[in-house]
Amino acid sequence: MTIAALFLTATKLAGVLVSLTVATNVFSFSRFRRRNLKCFKSPIDESADILADFGSLSASEEGAEREGFFFGLATAPAHVEDRLNDAWLQFAEEKPCDNPDSHTGVGPADAIAGSIAGDGGSQLVAMPEDDSIKTSKRKKQLRIAMEAEIRGFQKYEESEEASSAEEECHHSIASWHNVPNPEERLRFWSDPDTELKLAKDSGVQVFRMGIDWTRIMPKEPVNGLRDATNFAALERYKWIIKGVRSHGMKIMLTLFHHSLPPWAAEYGGWKLEKTVDYFVEFTRLVVDSVSDMVDYWVTFNEPHVFCMLTYCAGAWPGGDPGMLEVATSALPNGVFNQAMHWISEAHSKAYDYIHKNSIISSAIVGVAHHVSFMRPYGLFDVAAVTLANSMAVFPFMDSISDKMDYIGINYYGQEVVSGAGLKLVESDEYSESGRGVYPDGLFRVLLDFNERYKHLHVPFIITENGVSDETDVIRRPYILEHLLATYAAMLQGVPVLGYLFWTISDNWEWADGYGPKFGLVAVDRFHNLKRIKRPSYDLFSKVVKSGQVTRMDREEAWKNLQSSAKQGKTRPFYRAVNKNGLMYAGGLDKPLMRRYVVRDWRFGHYEMEGLQDPLSRFSRYVLRPLFRQREQEYSIDSNQPFLLDGDHKKLKCEKAC
Repeated sequence: MTIAALFLTATKLAGVLVSLTVATNVFSFSRFRRRNLKCFKSPIDESADILADFGSLSASEEGAEREGFFFGLATAPAHVEDRLNDAWLQFAEEKPCDNPDSHTGVGPADAIAGSIAGDGGSQLVAMPEDDSIKTSKRKKQLRIAMEAEIRGFQKYEESEEASSAEEECHHSIASWHNVPNPEERLRFWSDPDTELKLAKDSGVQVFRMGIDWTRIMPKEPVNGLRDATNFAALERYKWIIKGVRSHGMKIMLTLFHHSLPPWAAEYGGWKLEKTVDYFVEFTRLVVDSVSDMVDYWVTFNEPHVFCMLTYCAGAWPGGDPGMLEVATSALPNGVFNQAMHWISEAHSKAYDYIHKNSIISSAIVGVAHHVSFMRPYGLFDVAAVTLANSMAVFPFMDSISDKMDYIGINYYGQEVVSGAGLKLVESDEYSESGRGVYPDGLFRVLLDFNERYKHLHVPFIITENGVSDETDVIRRPYILEHLLATYAAMLQGVPVLGYLFWTISDNWEWADGYGPKFGLVAVDRFHNLKRIKRPSYDLFSKVVKSGQVTRMDREEAWKNLQSSAKQGKTRPFYRAVNKNGLMYAGGLDKPLMRRYVVRDWRFGHYEMEGLQDPLSRFSRYVLRPLFRQREQEYSIDSNQPFLLDGDHKKLKCEKAC
């Protein structure tokens, strides 16, 4: 056979393989679109003066009516408590320049970690090079940063970088060392009344807080509980919880919120069974002390997030996985499933103990499970989205499905996967830390989870929902649109007990430090932690006290945002983005400035774009004439006076549905 014939055969074979690959991805995306991106008709009557009336709906549990829908505010010990020598404080106080070998783990730079982010995520990208500067090979630290519940994904890779006499050192926690007294957090331990009064005045019925395991057990209980337990701290927590009750609020108590005791990390933490026994002992101490005052229990907050970033990525304190452990972490017998198994066991035992010993017989127990809405940027990104969802969405909840009295959902927004990372779509609105604003995603998530778990006859609680926005311009419509998404799901038959907003006051946001601002209340850290209520505090309080979302409030909040966008105003953004639009180097000490986006992302109005890879764009261009007639069929007059900006798109979508 001649060389030409061989070349021709190889070309044909390559063509067949390419065609099969494209066809397979087209089929995969078609299935993904039918399940996750299909158009839906909003059940909200947008012509009514009152768009949502939560007092008119109530969730039922196994046929028995519970109390009406509740509103709450959420926080956690690592975010707010002073005088707490936990793993996060130790992590923040590390000095990389003093110990250059302190970080040696290699973590996967992919979208899976981004899929489990509490709020925000990014992709590793190469830094621009300057040929005029002498370069040398060195180990360069890169980060994948997460917000709200996850921060500080670090990786080392060989790269060309300018050499200098004095190497720059990066702190483990951004925007932390450049504020006064960062270890004080919000002084919730020494002064809980400041936060509690703000919560009470907002009108919420439920206050979510946590009890820190490290504070109660400052050392490993190898010689028994009496020797290892800080009973004075337990009494202090009891006093704080009594304070919450005295302010007229019920308690939702979290037992594990991303803070593993340093002594447990030393022997492997959740990779070993004995951690289950220690956690159960901790649970017993807490239950025996405060169960007469707790109505809602959260055993674990986003456990798959903790395991992924601690034991698979080595991004959080206490993990430090080896290269082999990282490479095999996602396998059935890998460290991720191993740790998740022991956490499932710990939850089940804690669940049983709480129900057996809780003084409040009506107390319910569950977990707070993080869910992002993920979608592919291009045709060949569907596989990454599918893999991420297969690890992060349902497996843990399936494993504890017989030990849940409610399903807690933490939802912040959407992630757009591009290649191995997360894309910043210029036409989308984002939080300060890189989470796409997408209220429709909460509606879709609630419907999907209800479909999967409706046989359990358990209700849902939105255990966290919030946005980092120092300007407060995005936060106001964000709150209302996500409440409308929740209400719409309830109208569709999803039993939702309550909604908790994250959070009261700006606080320490994991590896992003004090940069991104999640609070309804601003905190002046340069003037003794002075609190300044934002307009969103008053708006949220109005909704809480009335139980209603009105058309007037919605229009005013949206008009304010669109005015800022059309005027080209900017706001802080704590993510660096490379020339390809991939987010990286999360947690900036000083933010970049990003313009508000002119786009209708209100609930039921978001118009999903098609795939944006070159092949998909070319295909749409070629096939556009074939679809022109169908587009005309659903077209309407966008100049109709009764429609708000973007409503014609919504109506077009509803007709198509």
